Amino acid sequence: MIRVLVADDQTIVRAGFAALLDAQDDITVVGEAGDGRQAVALAERNRPDVVVMDIRMPGMDGIEATRRILARPGSEGVRVLVLTTFDVDEYVYEALAVGASGFLLKDATADELVSAVRVVARGDSLLAPQVTGRLIREFTKQRRNRPQAPSELATLTARENEVLVLIAGGLSNAEIAARLVVSEHTVKTHVARVFTKLGLRDRAQAVMLAYESGVVVPGENAT
Repeated sequence: MIRVLVADDQTIVRAGFAALLDAQDDITVVGEAGDGRQAVALAERNRPDVVVMDIRMPGMDGIEATRRILARPGSEGVRVLVLTTFDVDEYVYEALAVGASGFLLKDATADELVSAVRVVARGDSLLAPQVTGRLIREFTKQRRNRPQAPSELATLTARENEVLVLIAGGLSNAEIAARLVVSEHTVKTHVARVFTKLGLRDRAQAVMLAYESGVVVPGENAT
């Protein structure tokens, strides 16, 4: 059962999301928060697997709430799915940078919301193909002074580096397996090793690191 916390300052929106998710056989809503501060408190108390987090809320916004939730001890299994009104909202970049596993537009369909929760709950990132390229290009454009590539990148094998590039290109494990002509189990092993060596939480962080460090350059075809 996927435990979900919904955080949104609009009561009707929050209640609608909560009702929709709680109606699913494999999802249970363990809390509803009207602002970031309440979201942090409820996340600590109720231990959700996924937090559906609105970015723009009064007081503590969704970015700071995400940072605090994911920074606390024992939060390794928590995933944050941020909600935004625009596909290139500047705040989305910051949310991903502090550890969110992906984002969803507020005008998404009911099925898309339910699917998104399931996707991030299993450890995958939700970076819609139609906006991922724009998102990453804008993110890196805002950070022109690229930080030095982490030394841990040097510990990756050639195959692990290849897998990292394909993850950055938005490919799933099944698609990577087909591309490399190996089993999906083998790909999962490579992905796990990449995450462990680089200290990554999930695929969203892998994408961010690949672009920030220059492993993949915006405008080049990672796939």
